[in-house]
Amino acid sequence: ELQQKVEETEVLKMELQMLETERVRLSLVEEKLMDVLQLLQQLRDLNISKRALGKILLSTLESCCDPQPGKAQLFEVLDTLQQELAACELLHKQPVEQAQSPQSLSNPLVISC
Repeated sequence: ELQQKVEETEVLKMELQMLETERVRLSLVEEKLMDVLQLLQQLRDLNISKRALGKILLSTLESCCDPQPGKAQLFEVLDTLQQELAACELLHKQPVEQAQSPQSLSNPLVISC
């Protein structure tokens, strides 16, 4: 009976570890999804055309046709979409006062005082 309790405890520990791993994975997906939604909101505020947005989405889906081994396809699609949206030219054409992306400050020719 004691051996059975030990085995049950080990099974419960493994299940708990699996649940914790899944919780972390879902947390990463949620974070990436929030990034994507924020970028979409910024682009909507800049009146991006549906055509341009569709091109970004299609480009993302085409580049994710063959998911990388060992990487969750959902996360890969979200990550790629986030990168494609962040690279959108409209986001980088904002006036300097409004641009908050770190890329706008990374120009090596800009000297900060």
